[in-house]
Amino acid sequence: MTRIDFYQIDTAEPAFLFACRLIEKAWRQGHRVYIHVGTSEDCGEMDNLLWSFRPDRFIPHDVGNTSPAGPVHIGYNGEPGTHNDVLVNLSGEVPEFFSRFTRVAEVVPLDAERREKARTNYRFYRDRGYPLQYHSISSR
Repeated sequence: MTRIDFYQIDTAEPAFLFACRLIEKAWRQGHRVYIHVGTSEDCGEMDNLLWSFRPDRFIPHDVGNTSPAGPVHIGYNGEPGTHNDVLVNLSGEVPEFFSRFTRVAEVVPLDAERREKARTNYRFYRDRGYPLQYHSISSR
C-alpha cells in the first residue's frame, strides 16, 4: 500500500524550494521521482529550480507531459508514464494515479489556502486507510 508523507513547512521557505531538497535526497538515494504540479507555469518554475537551487550542482530531469525517460520527471496534466516509485505532489489536489506509487510526498506550505487543501488531501488518504506520516519542517 502507498505510504503518504506530509511535510508541513513552518517557515517562509517556498514549497517548491523545499521540494527541491526533498527531490534531491530521493534522487541521490536511487529513487525515481515524479513531480506533479498544477500548471504549465508551475512546471516551468520547478524546471528552473531543479537547474539552479544549488549553485554547484543540478538535478537531471525531464519536463512536460511526455513519456518520462530519466529518474526525475516533472508533469502537470497527464499520466506519469512508467514512474511508480516516489510521487512529489505539488498540485494541491490528489492525483488519480497516486496509488500506483510506493510513496507520496505532500508538501504543505505556510499559506492558509494551501494548508486547507492539504487538510482535505489528508482526510482523503486517511479515510481510505493509507498509512500517513507527518513531518514538521521548522528550519533548514
